[in-house]
Order: sequence, then structure tokens, then C-alpha cells
Amino acid sequence: MSRRILHITDSLERTGLASQVLLLSNGLMKRGFDVHVASLSDSREMSDEFRADHVSTTPLGRRWLLDPVALWKLRRLMRRLRPDVVHAWTSDAAIFGRAAAGSAGASKWIIGQHRIDPWRGSAARLIGRRIAERASQLVTSSARIRELWANRDGMPIEKITLIPPAVHALRASDVSRGELLRELHLPAEARLIGVVGRLVPEKRVKDLIWAADLLRVLHDDLRLLVIGDGPLRVQLEQYARLASDLDHIRFLGKRSDVWRIMPHLDVLWNASENRAQSIANLEAMAAGVPVLASDTPINREMVAEGETGYLISLVERSGRADRARHTDHIFNSRELAAQLGEKARRRAAEHFSAERMLEAYSHLYATVP
Repeated sequence: MSRRILHITDSLERTGLASQVLLLSNGLMKRGFDVHVASLSDSREMSDEFRADHVSTTPLGRRWLLDPVALWKLRRLMRRLRPDVVHAWTSDAAIFGRAAAGSAGASKWIIGQHRIDPWRGSAARLIGRRIAERASQLVTSSARIRELWANRDGMPIEKITLIPPAVHALRASDVSRGELLRELHLPAEARLIGVVGRLVPEKRVKDLIWAADLLRVLHDDLRLLVIGDGPLRVQLEQYARLASDLDHIRFLGKRSDVWRIMPHLDVLWNASENRAQSIANLEAMAAGVPVLASDTPINREMVAEGETGYLISLVERSGRADRARHTDHIFNSRELAAQLGEKARRRAAEHFSAERMLEAYSHLYATVP
């Protein structure tokens, strides 16, 4: 059985992908695997969490596509570790890892693809396809991405393993709802809507601010909590001042304690174009929080329409109105909110458990040709 695994990922920033690498690495080590993680960037945002789980990490500090210093660092790491399997989690990680390994790389390579990148040029796509063709196995967390990989890029479907993402049962918050509201300087009767993620165009947070302002007509006690940071933050704060105010729309920035806040949300909003699966959606479901997500093929793999939450059109006007309408129903019916939340928790446990993902990857590493 292959026991020494080297993961290569883009960064250790607090992203859904990095959280999956951490969750998997921790579980593999408990099963006796020797696990190491190399990140292309020098970001150390989640380094403490990897260290706490005794997972060895090596930031490569890559400055450009084929940075020679970073290549040398990775080549030296691979020669020292001599991993049984190299698992590159993204196309960039695969291209860089192969360049570092040369012809002397590990005999078993697994390449992952967990997001849709429509902006990648034809040259980058061609290189990625050539690298993927040489891999021992391909893996993705989304049926939609598996379909694109096969139909658009010509990869053999039987070579692509589908392993859904995972989430732990969220630990209980260390504060009560009342304590959280006081901590955030919010009214005791506030209804909480969460938005979690990087503030970039594809997340469409502006649509959510607009929808929240529509909903304020019926529920002036709502508070939209925007958790995350990114290049659009200043622009979005300015927009919030114009469309609503910074009392009803709160920007909490990047936080490592989402687990404290999530169980106290009344609903989680997601308006993303969803080129990748949202781990925030899964965390909300695990916490028993209804999710209102954009109606995309990837979100349909997570959210069961009308059972664990609702899927909202990406068409701006109708989408905003539908989001406000469904949230109004949840606010007005404790029975509906409890029903959606319980089914969401059950779906997360049954279909997206950490144990299920760990079993699938352990089998993949053991049987990769």
C-alpha cells in the first residue's frame, strides 16, 4: 500500500480547498499514512492548524509560474521524501510539480481538479491536459467538473474518480446567541443572514446586499454578516452605504472562528457563480442552517431544493426577489426553519462526512496504478 503522500496545493490561505487538504491529511495520519504538504505560495494563514495536527508543511514561495528557486525547493523536498504518491490538487500544482520532478518523479501521480476555470487560455489548458494524460489517476469533488473534464478536455471518464467534499460535524459554538449578538454589537432581536467567502466578483456579494435591502422592508431587524475579505471589500462597503447602511450590512472581515458564528445564523446566503463547491455551504448544513444558494450545477450537488434550502436564479432581478421571499418564509415560520435545518444536517452527515471522504481517498491511494 502507498503510505507516504505528498500533497501539492496552491496555498495555505483560508480557503475551502486548503480546509479539505487539512481535513484529509489529519485523517490519513491517524490511519498510519506519512503525509506532507507543499504549497506553491508563501501564505501561512493556516500553518498553525496544520502544525497542531502534526502535518508537515513546506511553503515554496513561488513568485511566478516556473520560479526556479521554488522549483529547486520542491525538487529537493521530493528527493528527500521519495513519496509513494504525489497528489497535486490543482492544474497549477500539477504543472509545477511535474516541472520540479522531471523524469525522476514519483511513480504514482494523482491530479485533482476542483473548480471550473473558464478564463484559462488555450495554451494553459493544453499543458494541463498533457500533464493530466500522464497522471496515474484524476480526481474531482464535483460531478459537473468530472463531466467537463471528460467532454471538454477529452479525459477518459473511467480515469476520473469522483470523491465528494467533506465537512466535520461542526463543533458547538462557545458562545450563546445572545453573547454573540452582544459581542458583535447587534440588537437582541436581530435575524442573522451569513455570507462567507472571498470578496471577489464571482461571489456576487453586491446582489446579496441588494436582496438584503429588499428584505428590510419586511424585516428591519435583519443583519447581513459578510465574513471574508478580498479585493472588492472597499467597493462593497461603499455600495452598502448607498444601498443600505453599515448597520444592517456588517463586514466582519477574514475570521478563523466561523464555527462560533455559523450555528447562530438563521440562514446562509450564497450568490456565487460557483466554479467550485462551497465548503461554507457544507459547514452551514452541518450546523443545521438552511442554505439559499445560486442555482448552478455544482450547488445542485449539495443543496436539495425545498428540503435543505433553496436554489436561487442567477438572473439578477428575479434572483434577488426570490431570495428575499424564501428568507421571509424562513423568518416567519420556526417550523419551516427547523425542518430545513434538520434535513440539511442529516444530508451533510450522510453524503459529505469526513469519514466517507477519508475512506475513498485511502482506497484511491492504495489502488492507484
